[in-house]
Amino acid sequence: MGYTVAIVGRPNVGKSTLFNRFLEQRKAIVDDVSGVTRDRQYGITDWNGKTFNLIDTGGFVPQSDDVFETEIRKQVRIAIDEADAVMFVVDVATGITDLDEAMADLLRRSKKPVYLVVNKVDNGTRELEATEFYALGFEHSYFISSISGSGTGDLLDAVTGPISEEKSTETAEENTLPKIAIIGQPNVGKSSLLNALIGQERTIVSEISGTTRDSIHTHYKLFQKEFVLIDTAGIRKKSSEKEDLEFYSIIRAIRAIDEADVCLIVLDAEKGITAQDISIFSLAARKGKGVVVLVNKWDLVEKETNTARDYEKRLKQKIAPFTDVPVLFISVKEKQRIFKAIELALEVNDNKQRKIPTAQLNEVMLKAIEAYHAPVVRGHSIKIKYVTQLPTHVPSFAFFTNFPDDIKTPYRNYLENQLRSRFKFTGVPVRIFFRKK
Repeated sequence: MGYTVAIVGRPNVGKSTLFNRFLEQRKAIVDDVSGVTRDRQYGITDWNGKTFNLIDTGGFVPQSDDVFETEIRKQVRIAIDEADAVMFVVDVATGITDLDEAMADLLRRSKKPVYLVVNKVDNGTRELEATEFYALGFEHSYFISSISGSGTGDLLDAVTGPISEEKSTETAEENTLPKIAIIGQPNVGKSSLLNALIGQERTIVSEISGTTRDSIHTHYKLFQKEFVLIDTAGIRKKSSEKEDLEFYSIIRAIRAIDEADVCLIVLDAEKGITAQDISIFSLAARKGKGVVVLVNKWDLVEKETNTARDYEKRLKQKIAPFTDVPVLFISVKEKQRIFKAIELALEVNDNKQRKIPTAQLNEVMLKAIEAYHAPVVRGHSIKIKYVTQLPTHVPSFAFFTNFPDDIKTPYRNYLENQLRSRFKFTGVPVRIFFRKK
């Protein structure tokens, strides 16, 4: 792991605002509802040429019976375990509270360097008031305002001081690992899948629908392979968005699709394929992402000889024309085939990066074109003389022809199918362009 800094503190002291300021993007959900950031959020940032990971944790509320607060407490402990250093954020406007003290107590026991960050110090009076926080007994204290950014430079200087060049490079390299997002509707078992894969309770899993509101990144080493898993908030239909939070989590899920290289789309076997699932699928395909479809809760389905085959056939009819997609029947609860899902995702990621030498591409595709010519249009015979792969993130091919505008969809589909059958682009959208030669 590279160098990691965790931001902790009780709810509403401005942790997410600080996190967003360091990352310069609106990644955490910031809202006036206390305790909105429930899970750990990861980001990567650099300061004066040093790159580090940043974790924003849920608001910390000790000794409380509320299920989320107990979960958040676990989250903070995990964040402290994962981090190399901790920023402990407190709020000058409220002074030292019992919660701050309870937390300070936990942090003093940790062997990690702790930087006390007194937030909302935006005038002289508050600067005086901030001195009471020295009583918490931390060696490094910084008075800042996360909204205006005053004081954050000194804080970052201090935090990045101990980061070696080696660690910084390592952190930056981790960012090139394949990213796999787990997406799908609420309650299909996305978080349970993540936990089953990781073997520890990384995200909050509870029976309340829509509890995973943010996307969570987990770095993974498995089968000699390294990758990052992104678990997203449940994507749900537009109509049920009563709160802004839901709206944000849909945006978040879309952003997770953006960040990912490959999307694992989880369906519920008992519910069958819904319109919402299809739209999630086509969103990922439109954005040029690799796709693997996982049909979860397969253990609960009554099976006959061809149940899986028929299910897959129905599924592919619905997602046509992009049907060259791996479909895997899994049970998260029984841990059936869940590791196979990762193997498939990594295979799809390899397919997505595949570059085909121009000579080989022409040899194969010009034969396919000879075998089946594009239909004649307005008395012109269409000739395709040359094919090349474009240097893009999504496998894209340019076919040079005398009448680029006259080639119709069926023929485009034929060329795509030929590319797929000869060069293995399973699970990856393929783009085809016709250019004037």
